[in-house]
Formats: sequence, structure tokens, C-alpha cells
Amino acid sequence: MCISADIVILLGYLSIFFVFRQNSYASRIIEVDEEQKVISTGLYGIVRHPMYVGVLIMFIPTPLALGSYWGLIPFALLPLSLTLRILNEEKVLSENLKGYKEYCQKTRYRLIPFLW
Repeated sequence: MCISADIVILLGYLSIFFVFRQNSYASRIIEVDEEQKVISTGLYGIVRHPMYVGVLIMFIPTPLALGSYWGLIPFALLPLSLTLRILNEEKVLSENLKGYKEYCQKTRYRLIPFLW
């Protein structure tokens, strides 16, 4: 179980690596740079927030990788907190990043294709 969880965590790290390769403006801080442009190719062509997909893939199996089933309880709050952050981030980007509203119409799913 631990090794399987480690492999999933590695996949999460890899997906975040690819996000940073595609979008040099990706950051922990929600802000818009003057020269920033909307990225709509690669992983961003599938979902609007691929970095958060990577975060979920990386963090949710972490308690299993550490052999701590009790650790799953606090990690269950991660999807909720990311949802609130995504909604806030989209508000900021819609107001401040040219072309983001059109991108949202083109790339309909925020986090999980065909679901949300």
C-alpha cells in the first residue's frame, strides 16, 4: 500500500512539474502580472486548474504512504479548501486577466473533466 501511494504521489509531482513548464506565471499567490497571458494549451486545455489536480493527486495518498490511516481525516478537508481557493482565484483572474472569461467558456471544467 505504501509503495503504491508513493507512486501516485510521484505522479502528482510530475503533473505539477508539467504545469510549471507550461505556465511560468503559476504560483501559490493569486496575482496577475502586467505581461501575463492566458495559457490554454497542454494540461490547461483539459482543466483550468491543473496544478490543483496535481496537488490533490500528491497530497491525498500521503497519509497512506506514511502508513497513517488517521491522517486521512484531515486530508479529507483538502478538496473543500481547494474548491474555495479556486472560486476566489477565478474571480480575481476574471476581473484582472484579459481573455480569462473567454478561456473559461472554452475550457469548461475547473478541476475534474466532465464533472467540475
